[in-house]
Amino acid sequence: MRGVAATEIANRTSEARAGARADRARADEARAGEARAGARAGRGSADEARAGEARAYRARSDTGRADRSRRAELGGFLKARRARLRPEDAGLSPGPRRRTPGLRREEVALLAGVGVSWYTWLEQGRPINASWQVLDAVARALRLNGAERWHLYRLAEAMPVRSLAPAAAVPDAVRDVLGSLDPLPAVLINGRFDIIEANAAHEEMFWDWHSLPCVHKNLLWCAVTEPQARELFLNYDQEIPHMVARLRAAYAQHLGDPEWEEDIRRLAGLSGEFADLWARHEVAGPAARTLRFRHPAAGPMTFTRTELDVSGAADLRVAVYSPLDEATRARLPLTRRGGPR
Repeated sequence: MRGVAATEIANRTSEARAGARADRARADEARAGEARAGARAGRGSADEARAGEARAYRARSDTGRADRSRRAELGGFLKARRARLRPEDAGLSPGPRRRTPGLRREEVALLAGVGVSWYTWLEQGRPINASWQVLDAVARALRLNGAERWHLYRLAEAMPVRSLAPAAAVPDAVRDVLGSLDPLPAVLINGRFDIIEANAAHEEMFWDWHSLPCVHKNLLWCAVTEPQARELFLNYDQEIPHMVARLRAAYAQHLGDPEWEEDIRRLAGLSGEFADLWARHEVAGPAARTLRFRHPAAGPMTFTRTELDVSGAADLRVAVYSPLDEATRARLPLTRRGGPR
C-alpha cells in the first residue's frame, strides 16, 4: 500500500510539474506574441509616421514652389511696369544717358516713399511682407490703373480674401424694415460685421467708398483694408478701436469656430493696425455711436448709428444711420446715385 501511495504521489507531482511547465510555456508564448504584435504595431506606426512626414514635406514643397512662382511673377510685373515709365512722366530729371528704359529702382522707391533695399527685395521676389498702404504707394509711383493695382495686390498676397458669411435667409419682414427706413441708410449685419443685406440708401451712400473693388462685404474690413479710409471716415481713429472691441466681445461666443479664427488671422496678417488693436483684448457692447464721413458728392456728414436687434436671430442686427444735424439731413439726397430723391 505504501508503494502504491508513493507511486500515486510521484505521478501527481510529475503532472503538476508538467502543468506548471505548460503554463509557463503558454505565458512565454503570450508574451512573445505580445512582443511580436507590439513590434508590428511599432513598425506600422513608424511607417505611418514616415508616410505622414513625406506627405507634409511634399505639401511644403508644393507650397514653396507656388510661393516662388508667385514672387517671380510679382518681380516681373513690377519690372515691366517700371520699364514703361519715363523719368519725365514722374516729374524727374532724365539725367545722364540710361542703359535701360524706364525708371530706376531707386527712383520708384523715392516716389513711393519706401526704402531702396525694400523695393529691390520686392522686385527680386524675396519673401517680405507688404501692407496695403505701402503697396498703394508703389502703385501710385508706377501709375497703375485699377486692374493693374488689383493684380499687384493679388501677387503680393495682400488681397483682403476672407471667409464670407454663409448665405442667410433674410425674413421678408426684416427686408421690409430695411426698405422702409430709406432714405436713412440701414444695413443688416452679424457679430463679425458681415453685410447680410443693405437698403438702397446704404449702398448708394457708400458706393464710392472703395478705391478697389469690394470683395469682403464687411464693415470692419471695408474700413481697415481700404487705403483711403481715413480720408473718408473722419473719426476713424475713435471708431475703429470700438468696432474691434465689439468684435472681440462677440468672438467669445465663437471660440474655435474655423470661420471666425481664419477671418481674424487673415485680417491680422493684412493689417498691423488691426493686429495691434486685437492684441489689446478690449471689449465693448452695443451703443449709439457718432460717425463722421466725407462723401465725394455731399461733403462732410455726421450720423448717429443705432443698432436694432432682430428678434429670433441672436447674431443679427440692423444698423441705422440717422443724420445728427440739419446740414447732414439736407445733404443726404446728394448721396443718391440717380440724383436727389
